[in-house]
Amino acid sequence: MADILQKLDDIEAKFREVEQAMSDPKVYEDQREAQRLGRLRVELAPVVDVCTEYRKIVADLASAREVLGAESDPELIELAEEEIAELEPQLEALEERLKVLLLPVDPNDEKDTVVEIRSGTGGEEAKLFAGELFRMYSRYAERLGWSVELITSQPTELGGFKEVTFTVSGDRVYSRMKFESGVHRVQRVPETETSGRIHTSAATVAVLPEAEEVDVEIDTNDLRVDTFRSGGPGGQHLNTTDSAVRITHVPTGIVVACQDERSQIKNRLKAMRVLRARLYEVKMQEQESERASNRKSMVGSGDRSEKIRTYNFHDHRVTDHRIGLTIHQIDAILDGDLDTMVDALIAADQAERLKEL
Repeated sequence: MADILQKLDDIEAKFREVEQAMSDPKVYEDQREAQRLGRLRVELAPVVDVCTEYRKIVADLASAREVLGAESDPELIELAEEEIAELEPQLEALEERLKVLLLPVDPNDEKDTVVEIRSGTGGEEAKLFAGELFRMYSRYAERLGWSVELITSQPTELGGFKEVTFTVSGDRVYSRMKFESGVHRVQRVPETETSGRIHTSAATVAVLPEAEEVDVEIDTNDLRVDTFRSGGPGGQHLNTTDSAVRITHVPTGIVVACQDERSQIKNRLKAMRVLRARLYEVKMQEQESERASNRKSMVGSGDRSEKIRTYNFHDHRVTDHRIGLTIHQIDAILDGDLDTMVDALIAADQAERLKEL
């Protein structure tokens, strides 16, 4: 309890410090700092509310136990025992809630995301599955009031994608999307399969927190920019000018291409957003390797080579292999009803991190 109370003291002091800073009109002259303080206040406020409730119950319990130790009146002793029996489970529940609230916050949770989906093994069937995943995340974003912007894509004539990159923007997008990184498998009978055999195909999903310029510094001297003519499925040209852009970050070898816009400037801006996100991912991986002694939760590893989920059409089920959760509602999930799956992943991640404390 002493450790919890010390942490609560620190958080309440920080909250008062933030509120005092936000009461100074001069802070709003720096919009970036004002936004940072605003986000910090929103983050701390729920903890402070629970702190207040926790302290009240601790005080009430202390009073009841004092009565129990000092009184000889049977009626007062009975009332004190009843109060203790009522307050102790409330305190225990609040302590568990506080443990979750006091877990280290992922600084990227508030960020928007860049999502990359690439078809894997399975030929045309894998490309169709990549298209279904794109639709699934688009519908999920729509359900939560987020916005989706297509960055670049390589569509196929049958309606799938060899690869597709898009951004998702909104409230705490990365906090709910980050568990989607990895290999997604689909098991079903393709429409072109005459013998009725079930095929297994795969697509890889990468969810990257969208980085701002302050997160990653890019030296323009490190960039090689090439332009070329945009092309669509079947070799059809989207236009007759060299509007497509390919940017190579020479030190890392990372290459980003964008051709969906008719304007070279727009394609370049979009490509830079993706490049910045990929460089930020490299930076995060380097920081994580420095903390390699701390075991990382498998739920939140974000390893692109890790098989995380199987969509089985024959059994009408979706199974997440990291937490062993199976949901027999494949149509609803592919239509963007992902909350049950995401909530379970968040809960599992919290449980893993609580074990590590």
